[in-house]
This record gives sequence, C-alpha cells and structure tokens, in this order.
Amino acid sequence: MYRLNKKAWKLLLAEVQKCSGDDQVSKIEQEIVIKRLEQLRTEKGSPVGLDELRETVVDIYPQFSEKILKQAAQANQPPGIFNKIKWVAILVGGAAGVLWVVNLPYPMIRWPVAKTVPILLLPSYINMDYHYRGAIHNLEQADQLINKATSPADIERGGEKVKAAKRNLDNLPVWFLGYYPQAYCNLFGCTWRFTVDEFEIARQRVGRIEAIVFQDKNALVPLSQAEQTLKAAKQQYEQATNTKDREKAIAIWQEGIDQLEQIPQQTLAAKTARTKLNAYKRDFENARIGNFITAAQEFDLAAEQAKPTQPKAASELWQQAINRINQVPLENPRYVEAQKLLVSYQSKIQGIVDPRSSKLIEGAKQFALAAAKSAQNPPHTDTQWKQITKLWSTAIEQLQTIRVEEPGYLEAQKLLATYQTNLGIIETRLQSEIESQSSLKQANNEIQRLIAAPPSDQQQFQSQIQGIINQLSTVKSGTTAYAEAQTLISQAKKRLQP
Repeated sequence: MYRLNKKAWKLLLAEVQKCSGDDQVSKIEQEIVIKRLEQLRTEKGSPVGLDELRETVVDIYPQFSEKILKQAAQANQPPGIFNKIKWVAILVGGAAGVLWVVNLPYPMIRWPVAKTVPILLLPSYINMDYHYRGAIHNLEQADQLINKATSPADIERGGEKVKAAKRNLDNLPVWFLGYYPQAYCNLFGCTWRFTVDEFEIARQRVGRIEAIVFQDKNALVPLSQAEQTLKAAKQQYEQATNTKDREKAIAIWQEGIDQLEQIPQQTLAAKTARTKLNAYKRDFENARIGNFITAAQEFDLAAEQAKPTQPKAASELWQQAINRINQVPLENPRYVEAQKLLVSYQSKIQGIVDPRSSKLIEGAKQFALAAAKSAQNPPHTDTQWKQITKLWSTAIEQLQTIRVEEPGYLEAQKLLATYQTNLGIIETRLQSEIESQSSLKQANNEIQRLIAAPPSDQQQFQSQIQGIINQLSTVKSGTTAYAEAQTLISQAKKRLQP
C-alpha cells in the first residue's frame, strides 16, 4: 500500500497550484512541494496522516488550507479499516507516552536508548531533519534573492525567507547534538551528520542576511527621496523664468545628487543609483553650464539697455556676464561658444572706458583668431605658413600702435607677449618646411642621377644610397615632405640589403 493515494494527491495538488505564484521563486517552491508529495505516492507503508501532510507543505506555504489538509488526510485512509484504526489508536496512545519520554532532551534518558533501541528516537531526528532541510532551503532562497536582488520586491521576499529560516533554526534540537546516533539518516539510507559547527554557521548566515535586508530596506528610503528631489529640481529649472530661480533649482539639483552618492555602496539602492547617477550628473552639468551662458546673455542685454545713459552700470553688468562665462570649464562642449561671448563682453567693456585701444585690441584678436584657425591640422606648405606668419605680424602691428598712456596698454602688452611667441613658433615651422622641402628635392635629384648612371662597383653603389638616406633623414617630422622622405628611406634601405 502506497502512503498517499490518488484522491488525496489531487486535492493537495490543486491547493498547491492555488497557493503558488507565477514568478521564478514561486515555481521553485511549487516544484519542491510537488516532489515531496510524489515521494509519498511512491513510498510503501502506512497512509500519511494530517500532521505529516501539514509538515510537508506548511514550511513552504504557511497559508495552505487546513480544510484541504483534513480532506486529503481523510481521503487517504483506506476503506474498511475503521475498527482496526480504533484499536491501533488505543495501542499507539499508550506507546506515545513512552516515545514522548525517551525523546525528551535529557542525555541520561537518551544515551542508553541511543545505544540500545535508537529507533525510538526517530521522532526527534525526523523533526530535526524537517527543520534542517527547511533552514537550508529558505537560506538558499534568501541568499539568492538578497545578493542578486533586482528590485525592492526581491528584498522584501528575501526578508520573509530569512525569517522562515530563522524559525527553522529555532526549532532544531541542538541540545542533543553530539549524542548517538549522529548518523541518524542511516535509517533512511543517507549519511548526513548535523554538527554544532554547522548550526553556528547557519546562525551566522541568518544574522548576516538579516543585516543586509535591514540595510537594503533603509537605503531604499534615501534613494526614493533623492529621486524625488532630482525630479522636482529639474521641473523647477525648466519652469524658471530668471537667473535667480534657475540657480535655486540647480542648488536643489546638487543636493539630490549628493544624497545619491551618500547611499551605502553595498546596497541594492546604491547599485540602482549608480546606473542613473551618470545621467543625472550629465543633465545637471548641462543645466549648470546652460545657466551660466543664459545668465551672461541676460546681463549683456541689460548692459546694452543701460549703456546710453548709465555707462558705468553697463560696464558692471558686462563684468557680471564675464564672471559667469569664466565658470565654463575647458572640457565642456560649450566652451568655444562661451569664449566667443567672453571676447565680445570684454570688447564692450573696453569700448566704454577706452574706445581707441579697445578697437585696436579687438582687431588684433580677430587677426590672431584667424591665424590660430589657419595653423590647425598641420603639416602645411611653406606658402600657408607664410600666410599664417603674416596674420600674426598684422595682429602684433596693431597692438604696437597702442600708446603707454592709453588704458588698454597693459592688456595690449600681455597679448603682444603671447602673439610674438606664437609668431616665433610659426617662423620656426616655416623654416623647417623650407629646409625639409630642399632636402627632399636634393635627395630626389641624387636618386635620379643614380638611376640614370648607376656605378658598376657595388660598394660605391651602396655608398651613394647611404648618402641619399642621410640626406632624407634631415627632413623633419611635422612637414609636408616627411611622409615621402620616410617612404624613400624605407625603399633605399631595402636596396642596401645583400
């Protein structure tokens, strides 16, 4: 006779499916319970009773219907044996008192029983096996849910599992660990041994996971608060109509980012924050830089309006605009735009206090800007370098006409020092280009003569090739002749090889 019949199996299976959810963890739980029930269906022996059925499912499904359990237990009883069960119950009732006594947690009782009739201690070991398996099962699920959490729901579910594992550990009869029989599973064909060390490790693991759950739940609060702060700041920034309101929104925005960075790094909230933090910082930086430029433009507009009647106030407003522009860092994509505005505002201030020198300085800056643009992406030909030299020279000539007594003199001298240095660099590049082209031309002439009249003596031939290589080596890098010279050197060295 099998321990669980088909009718009881169907009742229990229907309730298991009803209690189970659709997520991965729920499917694993359902599979565990079904395997337990299937094992009972294949085991031969006395029919499973209500208590054993309850123990089979309740650790996984605490909400399992007690009514269904009773119906299944009743359906599992074979027909026609009511009288036998009554007599057995009377006999078992007498034996139950004996079993209860021998399974008490007292070594002086258990020791002689363990050495003579260990089978009487079976209830204690079954109970321990049940809670041990429940503790391991719940701990594994809790560990998976907590350490690989992808959402707050995983943290919540993991917390429930670790509580269940803790209840299982609390029910383990650790008071008789070390008393025979240790290998109690031999009764079922297994060799598992439960030790004090194993129990302590499980306890420590429960404590560690509980701490992680506590930290993760606490960390979700500042994460939520920070995200709400950032959302409100961004909305406030977009709705702002003036510089003052935008700066208030930016200050709140910075507070939200600071809150995200202060979340403990080992928590799920911190991992979630890290995936979003770069985007938050990028948006914040764009807003901050955009505010600098917008504020500068607003000061510029106000200065233009004040200039006809209040030139001093206009100068102060342009200085405010310059102060904002100077906060745009070099690595920001809008740096070039900011520098153009900076030059414009500086010229406007200079135009108020010193019209003549400011115009000369502005003109010099335009020539210098053109020279700098033309010098980009070298190498250039000697003709291009000469044009660039001329632009720097023109800028320098403009600055040299500003007299000592003019207000713009000091600024002009600072620019002169920079422009003259740049001119010297360009003149050096020009000279290198001219010399390199000359060396390349001379080497090509030598190559043509060698091709037209090669010497019969091999040693003399190689000597002439080495001379060509030496001539090509004088071509400097950064010139238009350098690439061709390197190609010719490579070809010449191949001819030197025996």
